[in-house]
Amino acid sequence: MTPFDATPGAAAPAREDRSLGQIVGDISSDLSALVRQEMDLAKTELRQEATTAGKGVGMLAGAAVAGLLMLTFLSWALVWLLDDVMPVELAALIVAVLWAVATGVLASMGRKKLQEASPQLPQTQQSLKEDAAWVRAQKS
Repeated sequence: MTPFDATPGAAAPAREDRSLGQIVGDISSDLSALVRQEMDLAKTELRQEATTAGKGVGMLAGAAVAGLLMLTFLSWALVWLLDDVMPVELAALIVAVLWAVATGVLASMGRKKLQEASPQLPQTQQSLKEDAAWVRAQKS
């Protein structure tokens, strides 16, 4: 059987029967298909992660608005409470300083958490490792 007699679904010709051009063409097309598949896998993984993260971010944004309103009213209540024992200006300044301290602590903690985060694509990484091993095997 010659390489030109191959029918779809038939066994591929033996390695010794193929020319160098056919081997290079096969490797080129396989590598091209492999790159496309890896890109599709990465896109799918990123899309899934973005969807999940987007829902969480939306819920956190709603909670942040509600929390901001709550803190505004609690701050005013604290100012009015302190107004009974000191001038209102001093009471407002004390509340503002408390919020400045809270802001600094939260910003520091948030920055630390962001530095710890490293978005990874585990399936894509594993697949790329397998692909690299396949390419090395094809070279030998």
